Amino acid sequence: MKKNHSDAFENNSIKVPFVVPNIENSDKKAIEIALKSNLLTDGPILRKFEKEFCKFTGSKYAIGVSNATSALHLSLKSLGIKKGDEVIIPNITFVATANAVLYVGATPVLADVNYDDINISIKSIEENISKKTKAIIPVHFAGKSCNMSAMKRLAKKNNLEIIEDCAHALGTKFNKTHVGNFGKTGCFSFYPTKNLTTFEGGMVITNSAKIATKIRSMRNHGINKSLKERFSTGYPWDFDVSELGYNFRLDEIRSSLGLNQLKRLKQMNKLRQDASSYYKKQLKSLNGIEFLTDKSPKDNSCHLFIIKILESFNITRNELFKYLLKNGIRTSVHYKPLNKFNFYKSKSKVHSSLKVSEKLYSEILSLPLFPQITKRELDLVINSLKQKQ
Repeated sequence: MKKNHSDAFENNSIKVPFVVPNIENSDKKAIEIALKSNLLTDGPILRKFEKEFCKFTGSKYAIGVSNATSALHLSLKSLGIKKGDEVIIPNITFVATANAVLYVGATPVLADVNYDDINISIKSIEENISKKTKAIIPVHFAGKSCNMSAMKRLAKKNNLEIIEDCAHALGTKFNKTHVGNFGKTGCFSFYPTKNLTTFEGGMVITNSAKIATKIRSMRNHGINKSLKERFSTGYPWDFDVSELGYNFRLDEIRSSLGLNQLKRLKQMNKLRQDASSYYKKQLKSLNGIEFLTDKSPKDNSCHLFIIKILESFNITRNELFKYLLKNGIRTSVHYKPLNKFNFYKSKSKVHSSLKVSEKLYSEILSLPLFPQITKRELDLVINSLKQKQ
């Protein structure tokens, strides 16, 4: 295991980077093999990656796409969400969740989150439902599952669709079922900071053959045949376009990386869980620091390790960020609430209070976490926090 990690922003003063992508020699070899193929996109490696992803998540269908944003976009399109419709999303999430709703002409409605785990509040969802509401996008925040039993009951009662944002949650389960299987679709991210990376990339899972067929077509310009099918029999130009589609394919290079990383994902997630447990053990006695609630640690992908800096701590969250950075430790905040952005103030709706997410925004701080983080690096973070208390 490496003792030192280079910082993504080439800052030589950084002792503990916030995240380091887990790229091994086997990943590089897999990419080299894929580069020798004559079919560099929409090919057999992608099909194998999709098949193995189905096995890992327990879903019937998996469709590789260019990123998680396109996964959300295609999911909304496949369910007929359109202009005039409203889709409820959490106020604390990455902007992509809101953007996907806007791409189909619908309006994102911002719901508050739970103070204990930052997942979307069931109570706030109820308060935000209107006659125009057509769907809910719960985000399994930081790797912890939302309460999908309560979510499904609420959705059924109000005739709403569920699209799960699983960008943080590859390896996360709720009641022994992998997240993404509770709604009509589950959308995953393979961005460099995620538990599994393909540089850029994403996946949609579903248990509906109809939705899978529709998304598979829409990711490829609405064409009704794959590239391999077009060149296997008949004339390669003899295909049909059934609807407006997009160029959201996942190529063979990134698929080879994803397929290889999927083989060791459980191991990588276990390393994240171990590091998270070590943080908790060493920091639990610190006054003024709280952890997010985690009722099922073994089913948590541990994408992020977030602490809350309370008033009883000696300094504010922002002051702590500056202090840690000065000491060579990168941290971040996940995320600035959507209602704080000027763009979403005019493009979204709010039907209830957002006081919890407002409070959390002043308190939360994400500490460095990645599979190959060393005990020395963890101790540097821990000791810096202890010294500042």
